[in-house]
Amino acid sequence: MATAAAADRGATDLRSVPVRRLTVLYDAHCSLCTFVRNWLVRQQQLVPLDLVPAGSDEARRRFPGLDHAAAYEEITVVGDGGQVYRGASAWIVCLWALSAYRPLAHRISTPSGMVFARGAVLAAARYRGSHWPPPPPAPGANGWAYQQPAGGCDVRHA
Repeated sequence: MATAAAADRGATDLRSVPVRRLTVLYDAHCSLCTFVRNWLVRQQQLVPLDLVPAGSDEARRRFPGLDHAAAYEEITVVGDGGQVYRGASAWIVCLWALSAYRPLAHRISTPSGMVFARGAVLAAARYRGSHWPPPPPAPGANGWAYQQPAGGCDVRHA
């Protein structure tokens, strides 16, 4: 959980704060996100991962100052020292927390590796966007819906 002391430190200080636990905020309504969540749970973790649905009461309780709407737009990971990782950096820190993938995380955290990581994040975002159901049309927007007026039947009977 982010502490008040961590919030008072500058960003450069947060880089020197050890990470002992990470919270991954994921979209519980997205099949790709829940697949990755389930995969993370099955991995041997060097750093414990708490997987919390983005925008949930639990997420808002843990991180009241976080932009929770942004957590739906891109993966967000919060370190126990107040660190916030988004996008490619969030994916890399998740891999870093896993025993089998820490060496890969170190390789892709380099400038050239970040190009690969960003590409993977963009591919995941495209996949996610293409598999989300479109929002339902507003009533009457497709020409087939009818909503009865508030006063009841609008036909006058003689």
